[in-house]
Amino acid sequence: MSNDFSRRQFFHRIGAGAAATAGLPLLNALGEPQRQTLPHRNLGGNGVKVPILAFGCGSRFLMYEDEDKALEALNHAIDLGITYLDTAYAYGDGKSETRVGKVMATRRNEVFLATKIPDRTRDAFMSRLEASLKRLQTDHVDLVHIHSLGKPDDLTKIEAPDGAIHGLLEAREQKMARFIGMTSHTDGTVMAQAIEHHPLNCVQMALNASGNGHFEEVALPVAVRKKLGVIAMKVTGQEFLLGSAAGKTGIDNLLRYSLSLPVSAAVIGMPQLDFVSHNAEIARNFVPLTPPELANLRRDVGASREGLEHRLVGHLDGPTSQGHVLWA
Repeated sequence: MSNDFSRRQFFHRIGAGAAATAGLPLLNALGEPQRQTLPHRNLGGNGVKVPILAFGCGSRFLMYEDEDKALEALNHAIDLGITYLDTAYAYGDGKSETRVGKVMATRRNEVFLATKIPDRTRDAFMSRLEASLKRLQTDHVDLVHIHSLGKPDDLTKIEAPDGAIHGLLEAREQKMARFIGMTSHTDGTVMAQAIEHHPLNCVQMALNASGNGHFEEVALPVAVRKKLGVIAMKVTGQEFLLGSAAGKTGIDNLLRYSLSLPVSAAVIGMPQLDFVSHNAEIARNFVPLTPPELANLRRDVGASREGLEHRLVGHLDGPTSQGHVLWA
């Protein structure tokens, strides 16, 4: 039997088994992984496009106790076209960034890399970012956020004469980051104020069918008006919104809901390989929900809003040295 014939048989068998392996990376002629693609959207008015699904490297990424399994999941996600990676110092006090850095050592040019800095003063912000870049094995990130904006007093700290906002702006000026932003799952009104006050490129906020924090009603319109890249997070509310009970629904509905909003991408934690494959398929075949479908989900899942807000207050992903509490 010739080598050519054996190769044809091999690829025929792969084609025949495609339905069973739809979530696995394709192979090229050398049997190496071939990266797939997902739909892309503009990152606001920033002149770049990103895949609509981002890989969350927070508490769910740290659920891979075996680091080799974590790196396998991350590489699998990139192979499936999930090339937006979202990490932060607070995720395991640098553990997540260190894991991501081991993949960035060979795949940095394939991804859009975002991290988040928790500190509230300019000096601490810059020092932390420098250390994050070392862990990530890169000289810059594509996006750096001030992590987890809280209530009005928190914004006051960030905006103080020695506040972290000055470090954030310097990070962009010094090309430590291409773009800058803030994240929040706490208060849409405070997020809207931050958007109005500062020349941000992006924001990342809780945008799910429960409407926790009122981000969709209050902050999202301001971000869209200012042409910011908007990244939806807390899509499942740390799984609080998943299930068949009242106020719950499935991952397909929740992810489609967030992606049906005027956002650039949705970030979600995926603590199992099959979650990575399943969510990539939802994104690859994404069809927006209709206005009636959106309204029905808001009505059905909205009953979970209060419970989710209480849950997020109690879900600690890592306190900073300054005592500022963060969430995944």
